[in-house]
Amino acid sequence: MIRHIVLIRFRPEISEDEIGALWAELREIDGKIPGLLDIKAGRSESPEKIERGYMHGFMVDFSSWEGLAAYQAHPEHKKFGARLVASAAGGLDGLLVFDLATPGEGTN
Repeated sequence: MIRHIVLIRFRPEISEDEIGALWAELREIDGKIPGLLDIKAGRSESPEKIERGYMHGFMVDFSSWEGLAAYQAHPEHKKFGARLVASAAGGLDGLLVFDLATPGEGTN
């Protein structure tokens, strides 16, 4: 399995309602891409409080690297990604992306 993790520092003027709308848009992709297994999104609730400004994020699980590639190429992902970058502090500088292969299909 491949876990696609994205952390976001939103621009200060982006409201929680606007962030919720982004998460709703992300969830609309579910069921449209072969190999997409699960989507989770939200605000950090870490008791450690070391988010360094990355207070929101999401995870999308895929059955394989091919599933992640299909997601990245999908027009709805491209549209969502453009909105996400536009909402992030500093554009791409306000995003962290980490792809983790977990035991099972897709690992080396």
